[in-house]
Amino acid sequence: MARVRGACDRLHPSAVALDDALGCVTSVPLTSDVAVPPFANTAMDGFAVRAADTAGAPVTLRVVGDLPAGHDPAGLFVGEGEAVRIMTGAPIPDGADAVVMVERTRVERDHGAGGEVVHVEVEVPVGNHVRAAGEDVVPGQEVFPAFTVLRPGHLGLLATLGMKRVPVFRRARVGVLSTGDELVDGPGELRPGQIRDANRHALLGLVREAGCDGIDLGIVGDDVDAVRGAITDGISRCDALLTSGGVSMGDWDPVKVVLRDLGVDDDAAMQVAIKPAKPLAFTVVDGKPIFGLPGNPASSMVSFELFARPALLGMMGHQVVDRPRLTAIAVDGFDRQPDGKLHLVRVQLRFDPVEGRYRCRSAGGQGSNLLRSMAMADGFALVPDGDGIRAGDRVEVIDLR
Repeated sequence: MARVRGACDRLHPSAVALDDALGCVTSVPLTSDVAVPPFANTAMDGFAVRAADTAGAPVTLRVVGDLPAGHDPAGLFVGEGEAVRIMTGAPIPDGADAVVMVERTRVERDHGAGGEVVHVEVEVPVGNHVRAAGEDVVPGQEVFPAFTVLRPGHLGLLATLGMKRVPVFRRARVGVLSTGDELVDGPGELRPGQIRDANRHALLGLVREAGCDGIDLGIVGDDVDAVRGAITDGISRCDALLTSGGVSMGDWDPVKVVLRDLGVDDDAAMQVAIKPAKPLAFTVVDGKPIFGLPGNPASSMVSFELFARPALLGMMGHQVVDRPRLTAIAVDGFDRQPDGKLHLVRVQLRFDPVEGRYRCRSAGGQGSNLLRSMAMADGFALVPDGDGIRAGDRVEVIDLR
C-alpha cells in the first residue's frame, strides 16, 4: 500500500467553478476580503426602534417608515419615540439599535396625526434581534485552511464572499478499461463462454463515488495490440487508469505484456497476500498511475478499495484517504484455513443499541466471482491468517458505508 501511495503524485491545483467544487480539496487557504453579513440587519420581521424608548413597556411609538429586505435605508431615521417597520434581512436604519419582533407589537391608525402607531409590549435591550456586520466573517479572516474538503455549507459561505471560482486540487480523470475475450456488454443472448462485463460498471461507480471523473474506455479482447492501444489512449486522456483482467501469473496475460512493452519491469506485477484479490499490477507511465486489477468482480472491487481509492484520493489532495474501521462482534463466526493471507470477508453490519456495539455477519457467498454479496456488503471483516474468528469474538471491519 505504501509503495502505491508513494508513487502517486498530487495533481496540480487549478481554479474550478464554485458549483463544480463540491467534494474537492482546497489547495490554498481561503481568505475573505469582505464582511459577512456586509451590514447590520434584522433577524426578525418587526420594528426597528431605539432600545431606550422601550423602557417601561408597554409603550407607544410613531411609525415613520417601512423597510423591506433588499431596500436602501437611506433617508430613514429612527428618532426618539419613533419606529420603522422592518422585514427580516433588511438593514438597520440610522438611529435604531434594536428590533422588536412583530409578535410583541400591535399597530393601529393614529387618527390625530394621520399615520400609524405601534404599541410595543416588551422592553428590549440594545442589539435585540440585530445581526451585526461581520458577525460571521470579517475582512482578512481565513475562512478555510488549505486541504479543506468542500461540502455544501462551504460552497454557500464562499458564495457569500463573492467567489465564482475556487482554487482546489481538481478531480482526477480516471479511465476504466475491461479486458477479456469473454466479455460482452448489455442485453441479448450470450454465446457459449461469454459473460457480461460487470467490472467496468462497478469500477466506474467506485471511481465516481470517490469524487473522480470516470472515463469509460470500454472493453478490449485478449489481444496485445488492442490492449496496448487502449492503454496508450487512456494514458493520453486520463490522470490514472484502471484495468481489470489480464494480470495473473501467466506469461501472456495481455496487460502485463503491454506494461513490459511500455518499459515497465516485472516489479510492476505484485502478488498481494490477501483474499480475494491476490494478483495486482501497478506502475506509473508518464506520471500516470496504472492499476491492473484482477478479473474476478469481487477481487477487482476489493483491490480498488485497498489500493486505488486511497491513492486517487491522495492525488486529489485528501488528507484522510482510508475508509474508517470499527470493531464488531461476529454473529456466526468466520471459518478459514491457514494460507498465509489476510481474508477480507464481505459482511453486513448492524448496530445493537442495547449493547452499544456493532454486530456483523456474512453478506453471502465469498467467492471472488460472486457479486451479490459485494452488493449487499456494508464492510470487509479482516480475518487474519489462522483458523478464523469464532462466533461472539471481536473482529475489525473496514466500513464501506
